[in-house]
Amino acid sequence: MTLTPSEITDFRALAALIIPPSAKYTIPGANDDLIFADILNSLGRDLPDVQSALAALATIAGAPLASLPQARQTEIATHLRTQGGTPIAVLTRIVLLCYYRDDRVMLSLGLEPRPPFPKGHVLEQGDWSLLDPVKSRPPIWRPV
Repeated sequence: MTLTPSEITDFRALAALIIPPSAKYTIPGANDDLIFADILNSLGRDLPDVQSALAALATIAGAPLASLPQARQTEIATHLRTQGGTPIAVLTRIVLLCYYRDDRVMLSLGLEPRPPFPKGHVLEQGDWSLLDPVKSRPPIWRPV
C-alpha cells in the first residue's frame, strides 16, 4: 500500500505550507526533493493515518491542493490544522522529524549534522529528586 500520485502531490504542497523554504536563512522547505523523499520513505506504519489526513485535505480542498492559489492553500491548511485529530498530528510529526534530520537544516541551526552518539551531547545536570515520586510508586504493569 502506497500513496497515489495525487496524494503525493497534495502531501508535497502541504509539507511546503507546514515548513516553507526561507531565502533569509537559505534553508529548504519540507517540500525539498531530498527532504520530501525522506518523508515518503519514513511513512511505514503511519501510512494509514497520513492517507486519512490527505483524504480530509482533498475533501476540504475540492481540487488538488497544488493547483489552488497560495492564499487558498493556506486557508485550507489552517482549516485542516484546526480540525485536528490523530491523522493530522501524525502527518505533521513525520514532516517535522524528517525536516530536522536534514544536514542543511541542522547546519542552519548551528548544530553539527551527526547522530547524538557515539560523540554524545553535553546535558546539564538537573534535579534528580524530581524522579523520586516516579521511583517510589508501585509497578503499573501486570506480573507475567
